[in-house]
Amino acid sequence: MAGTKKAKSARFVKVRGDDRAVDEANLARAQSLVGLKGYVTNVPATAMPAAEVMAKYHDLWHVEKSFRMSKSDLRGRPMYHHTRPAIEAHLTIVFTALAVAHAIQSRTGLSIAKVVKQLRPLRSATININGSTQTFPPAIPEAQRKILTDLGIKPGY
Repeated sequence: MAGTKKAKSARFVKVRGDDRAVDEANLARAQSLVGLKGYVTNVPATAMPAAEVMAKYHDLWHVEKSFRMSKSDLRGRPMYHHTRPAIEAHLTIVFTALAVAHAIQSRTGLSIAKVVKQLRPLRSATININGSTQTFPPAIPEAQRKILTDLGIKPGY
């Protein structure tokens, strides 16, 4: 309050020119509300108890994370479509990819970015010589083998 160090926020300080004083009214109000948190919903209390409303609110970060993921990792935006069917097809593909990504994350315990980074280098080779075709599976390190096993995919040997 003395002004020797810049405060992050002047929430409880009144500043008038060079004068600084504690905002007693604001401080008293904040102290009276310590420990209280309110939730507002349009869902009737008969349809969803208060504890469930709070639990749903605490899970909201999952929705926000999925929204960010759909815009960045899944390249849901920008969208260059102009007709309704094209826009709906694009969003259907993005949400399908989001569902697949969530399934991969829940089965492996890894983020989708880490799974892609781990599995992208795995390549097989198919060679055709004089009508004879030979396929060579990739050498799969143990970390990548575990991811594939968690996904229910049997690595080819």
